[in-house]
Amino acid sequence: MFKKYSLRYYNFRLATAVLTAMLFGLLLVNSAKPSYTMKDVIGIAGCFIVMIIISFIDYNWILKYFWLIYIVNAALLASLFIFGHNGKGATRWIRVIDGITIQPSEFAKIFLILFMAKIIAMFKDRFNTWKFLGILAVLLLFPVALVFFEPDLSTTIMICLIIFSVLYCAGIDYIKVLKVVLVLIPILVAFFVYIQTPNQKLLRPYQVNRIMAFINPEAEENEDDRYQQENSVRAIGSGQLTGKGLNNDDPNSVKNAGLIPEAQTDFIFSVIGEELGFIGSVFVLLLLAWIVAECLYAAVRARNFEGRLVCCGVASWIAFQSFINIGVTTLILPNTGLPLPFVSYGLSSLMSLSIAIGIVLNISLQRYSVDEDAVLNFYK
Repeated sequence: MFKKYSLRYYNFRLATAVLTAMLFGLLLVNSAKPSYTMKDVIGIAGCFIVMIIISFIDYNWILKYFWLIYIVNAALLASLFIFGHNGKGATRWIRVIDGITIQPSEFAKIFLILFMAKIIAMFKDRFNTWKFLGILAVLLLFPVALVFFEPDLSTTIMICLIIFSVLYCAGIDYIKVLKVVLVLIPILVAFFVYIQTPNQKLLRPYQVNRIMAFINPEAEENEDDRYQQENSVRAIGSGQLTGKGLNNDDPNSVKNAGLIPEAQTDFIFSVIGEELGFIGSVFVLLLLAWIVAECLYAAVRARNFEGRLVCCGVASWIAFQSFINIGVTTLILPNTGLPLPFVSYGLSSLMSLSIAIGIVLNISLQRYSVDEDAVLNFYK
C-alpha cells in the first residue's frame, strides 16, 4: 500500500496549482456567499490533507481492487433511489448529518476512470475487439444510467466525455469510432425530436426548457430559462478589465442584486468576471490549464499503461468540466449545473477532484525518466 518514494520526484508544481485554485475559490465563495466561508475553509483543509495522503498510496495497490471500486460506485449510485435526499427536483444527494450531504455522481467520475484504466490495461491485446468493447459498454452503461435517472443530465454528459477521452487515449480504432458515430447520429436526431413531443418521459420539463431556450433564444416562452445566463453574461461584461473588486458594495453589481442564483457554485465564473474582470478570468483559465498540463505531463512519464490512462482521464475531466462551466456562464452552452473544478463551492466535487489529483501525484512519484523519443511514442 505504501512505498518508499524520493521526494525529488514529487510534483510540487501540481500540488501548488491545486492549492492555489482552492484558495482562490475560497476568496470568491466568501464574496459570493459569506455564510459558506467557514464550511469552505474546513472543506478545503480536509480535501487537501486527503490529497496529500493519497499521493503516498501506491496507485497500483488501489487499482488491484478495480472490481470493488466498480461495485462501490454502483451501490452508492443505486442507494440514492432508497436513501437519497431530494432537492430542486432531483435526488442526487445522500444526507450524512444535518447540513452535510455527499453527491455520489461526483465520485463516480474518478471511480469509473480507475475502473476503465485497469480493465483496459488488463485486456490491452483485445481492446479493439467488438466483444471487449461491447462488454465494457454494458459495464459502463449501468452506472451512467443510474446517474441519468437521478436525474442528472449534466453529470451524465460529463461522465460520457470522460469515458470517450479514456477510450481515445487507450488507442481505440478510428474505424470503429466512425461506425459508432454513424449509428449515434440518427439516434441523437430522434432524441431531439422526441423531447419536443408533448408528455415525453425521457427528460424532466426543466431540462427540456433549458435545451429549447438555447436552441431558440428569441422565443418569448424561453425568456425565464435564459434569465440566469443572461445576467451572468451581464455580470462578466460589467467587470471590464480589472473588475469591481472582491466583496464590493457596488449597487450596480449583478451579484449584489441577487440576480444570479447559486453564484457560489455553478455560476462562480460570473463572480470572477464581475469582481476581478478580464485579468482575473484569464488568471483562472491559465491556472486550470496549468493543472491539466501537469496531469498530461504525468501521463507522459507514467510507469505503466493504466497510470497513463488515469492521468489522461483526470486531465480530460478537469478540462471538459471547466469548458462546460465557463461555457454556461458565458451563454455558449445550454444552462446546466456543473461546478468549476477546485474553485466552486461543493464538498463532493472538491473531495472527488482531490482524490483524483492525489492519485496523479502518486503516479508522478513512480514515473520513468523520459526522453524525447518516449514523448513522441506516447503521442503516436
